[in-house]
Amino acid sequence: QWVYNILEKKAEADRIIHENPDPCNGFVLVPDFKWNQNQLDDLYLIALIHRREVKSLRDLTSEHIPLLRNILQEGKEAVVKHFGVPGSQLRIYLHYQPSYYHLHVHFTALGYDAPGSSVERAHLLADVIDNLVMDSLYYQKRALTFALRADELLFKKFQEAGRV
Repeated sequence: QWVYNILEKKAEADRIIHENPDPCNGFVLVPDFKWNQNQLDDLYLIALIHRREVKSLRDLTSEHIPLLRNILQEGKEAVVKHFGVPGSQLRIYLHYQPSYYHLHVHFTALGYDAPGSSVERAHLLADVIDNLVMDSLYYQKRALTFALRADELLFKKFQEAGRV
C-alpha cells in the first residue's frame, strides 16, 4: 500500500525527486528511507514504476525495455540535476528476490555498500536491458540464484519442501 500511496500522491508527494507520468513507461523517483539525505556518500533512491502488474524481474520481457530505458536515462539525469552525482558514480539495480512485489529500481552511490547490492541479489539495470534485448523471455527462462537469510519465510518454505 505504501507504494500505491506514493504513486497516487496520497503520501510523500513532497519527496518525489522526478516523475515520468506515462502510465505504461513512467515512474517516480523517491529517496529511500535508508538514506537520511544529509550526505551523498550513501545516496539511495528508489524508482517505482506506475504499472501495477509488473511485480519483479521475473515479469520483465522485451515489452518493458522502453520503461527500463526511461528509468535508466531519466533517473541518472534527475540524480545529476538534484544532487550533482553523475551516472558513472551510481549503481542502478533490481533485487531478486525483491523485498516487496512491485517492480522498483535502486539507485545508490557507487561507493556505498548498500544492503542487497551484492552480486547474488542485485541485477544491474543496464545488464537487465541487454539481456531482454537478446532474449525477450530471458527472465522467464533463466535460473536465478539468490541468497536468503535463515529467518526469512521463503527460506522456511524451501526447507519444508526439502529443497535446502
